Amino acid sequence: MQRIGLIAGNGKFPFLVLDAARAQGYEVIVAAIKEETAPEIESRGAAAVYWLSLGELSKLIETFKREGIRRAIMAGQVKHKQIFSAIQPDLKLAKLLLSLATRNTDSLLGAVAKVLADEGITLENSTWLLEPLLVKPGVLTKRGPTDEERKNIDYGRKVALQLAHHDIGQTVVIAESACVAVEAMEGTDATIERAGQIMRSLHGDASTLSRALTVVKTAKPNQDMRFDVPVIGVQTIDIMLAAGATCLALDAGKCLLLDGAKIPDAADVAGIAVVSDTAA
Repeated sequence: MQRIGLIAGNGKFPFLVLDAARAQGYEVIVAAIKEETAPEIESRGAAAVYWLSLGELSKLIETFKREGIRRAIMAGQVKHKQIFSAIQPDLKLAKLLLSLATRNTDSLLGAVAKVLADEGITLENSTWLLEPLLVKPGVLTKRGPTDEERKNIDYGRKVALQLAHHDIGQTVVIAESACVAVEAMEGTDATIERAGQIMRSLHGDASTLSRALTVVKTAKPNQDMRFDVPVIGVQTIDIMLAAGATCLALDAGKCLLLDGAKIPDAADVAGIAVVSDTAA
């Protein structure tokens, strides 16, 4: 039986990869990140689970080599602020961090991927085993975007593209072609929540802006599908509803729907339009 390694972050993504790998006949060795991975990973049928701190790059390599791992997948979010705050990097990771010209996600994870490759471990696309969950082009919900929401999407994509070029974030929140919030280190869900708070505070002052928000989540230009792939779950729809968002726009083929068909179903119940366009 072939073995693959799984570097597991938070959320459902690692569980989906683990289940899919086992279903396709792979034996999975999990490197679970102490600061991020849910403890339930222990009971999901992996051949072995090793708990590592976020800063233990040498231990990760040693573990995979000892287990005969030559191919690995990185799945699940690692909070950006976690990377640059509480961790104690080992010597290998410290040297890597010092070598980076910029400390954004692409440069850091790209450097980690190169270190793994130098050690004989190939990092595969994180969507490799989950192709059916990549969002298809078109309107995913019963309701398509209104003319106003489509204007928000068009403007939001222009803003998001500029952010993505600089690897700042993947999500922008728009109201009446005005940018309400952009994602940085806090993540998509926190960005949407913040946009809702901003709009509630504006309406306390009788704002002329519409309360209805449009969320645009994009991949980066030349998105590296090995890591930091945009993901959406039912929880995102719940947060949008609470924030007063009425439309969600995604990049076709570049975003994973973690809960599959449950996402458009939840959006239909919430009255939220979900549309997926091919990135320009």
